[in-house]
Amino acid sequence: MTASQLAGRRTVARTARPFHTYEGAGFPVRRPFPTEELPFVDPFLMVDQVGPTELAPGEAKGAPPHPHRGFETIQYVLDGDIANADSRGHRAVVRAGGVQWLTAGSGIVHEALPTPEFLASGGRQHMLQIWLNLPAHLKGVPPQSQNAEAADLPVAVTPEGAELTVLAGTSHGVTGPFETRTPVLVAHGRLAPGTRAEFTVPAGHNAMVYVMQGEATVSGTPLPDGHLAVLTQEGDGFTVEAPGTAAEVLVLTGEPIGEPVARSGPFVMNTAAELRAAERDFREGRMGRMPA
Repeated sequence: MTASQLAGRRTVARTARPFHTYEGAGFPVRRPFPTEELPFVDPFLMVDQVGPTELAPGEAKGAPPHPHRGFETIQYVLDGDIANADSRGHRAVVRAGGVQWLTAGSGIVHEALPTPEFLASGGRQHMLQIWLNLPAHLKGVPPQSQNAEAADLPVAVTPEGAELTVLAGTSHGVTGPFETRTPVLVAHGRLAPGTRAEFTVPAGHNAMVYVMQGEATVSGTPLPDGHLAVLTQEGDGFTVEAPGTAAEVLVLTGEPIGEPVARSGPFVMNTAAELRAAERDFREGRMGRMPA
């Protein structure tokens, strides 16, 4: 890479180590943000990694009915099966390699549970949950669920040998299948030792890399397993490498919304008053109720 190319590259502004917590009915997650030090990376609100872990029969847990309003959830299932249902009557099973993209918008009640078959058999469970904010003028849109199977997600191989699955946005000549309301790139990179991937970032967009497994180097900065790198806003691209061991990474870039964020549990709005209204609307059933 020439000196002029290096001058246009983004570098790592900060790194974040994950903390461990429990969600849903008690399944463990590894979460690089939100934290007190890193509440969000506009427009992304959260990244949770579940597993990978091997579950015995009867051990799988999910998320019983819970509400959402004001943002989008991206459920990327790498191993295991998840049965999704919501208060608008939508039901879909997301199997290994598939994605559910749920625009909560004006409000919805949703559940994500292991399928009876996976609960009975056990097996490997691994998935990502990503929260993506909505701007104020879209927080009231009708809820919508989009689903894609593994075969629907395009895969690119970089000239340097890395494999890239694109969920949303465009990278390396392929475009993900999901309609997005905020310009973003959501991509899953698999890097064998000695391979790398070059990414371009539109001016003004935020960019980050999360190491799902292994160890990676982001723009020359080593990044251990489970750590997140947030890149500077200056420059038009960055490099992810696996110099010594294989790595799997989540690459996220997006156009900042630049609005106040008021959040409380499953609601993400712009003001405290809007949060109180969301809590009231949920209690009074205006986000719908799960079918019996």
